[in-house]
Amino acid sequence: MDLRRVCGWPLLLGLTMLPALANAAGKCERLIVTGSPDAPPYLWQDPKNPGKLIGASADLLQHVAGELGIKVELLFAGKRSQALDEVRSGRMDMLADAPLTFTELETLDYIHPPLLENDYLVWTRKNSPLIYSDAQDLHGHPGAVSEKSRMTPAFGTFADQQLTLNRTPNLTQAFQKLLLGEVEFVLAGRYSGTAITQTLNMANDLVAHPQPIDKPGLYLAVSHNSACNDPWLRGQLAKKMTELPASGLTEAALQRNIERWKAQQQQPVSTPKQ
Repeated sequence: MDLRRVCGWPLLLGLTMLPALANAAGKCERLIVTGSPDAPPYLWQDPKNPGKLIGASADLLQHVAGELGIKVELLFAGKRSQALDEVRSGRMDMLADAPLTFTELETLDYIHPPLLENDYLVWTRKNSPLIYSDAQDLHGHPGAVSEKSRMTPAFGTFADQQLTLNRTPNLTQAFQKLLLGEVEFVLAGRYSGTAITQTLNMANDLVAHPQPIDKPGLYLAVSHNSACNDPWLRGQLAKKMTELPASGLTEAALQRNIERWKAQQQQPVSTPKQ
């Protein structure tokens, strides 16, 4: 039977559009997202609302999701390992600051390019005799790094084999060791290091060498078990990640959240540890 004759073109057109309408109706309208609770200026626990996460990563994701018509909730899920478990299980949909690791490809879909790049710099005392131009210059010199730092796998292997690194519980203690002369350098993120040193009034005593020693990405990573994980969402997020670097929003969000975190440290609340 010729449906065009019996029902006319309008009905036939409507029938052909049904799959597209079904796909549109199935698009995710709300994402539950988590991440590190102690990594300013990227993400940290909101002292005024401890159940939520705030920071540059949160601001950028909220902006991107808003353009896609998706609501996002950035929720505290515990320490880093607990947040990862929540996303692996599908109880939460996404990590906002996932380092790219091969082992997690079995449980997470990484959105490329990354939401942010975390440039790791070499920090030394002013007037330090250590001459630094590349990673090999650090060989034989004692350094420090926060045990919460997440380098690229390649640099992590190099550091384990070639560098002498004291791994401290947090970035504050690493910088304190540097000021006391217990180590000659600290490896720290450009923005997290800036936030910590300015807050602790160390900025005038330390130098951050501008050439990054490592540039791990902070990725959006969607759980394989999330009901929201579909090609439309992944494709739209990837498109937005591609557009972000040229928008100027990234640098503005980072600077704004450095100031935000510094202002919070002047209030009588507990200090997030990096």
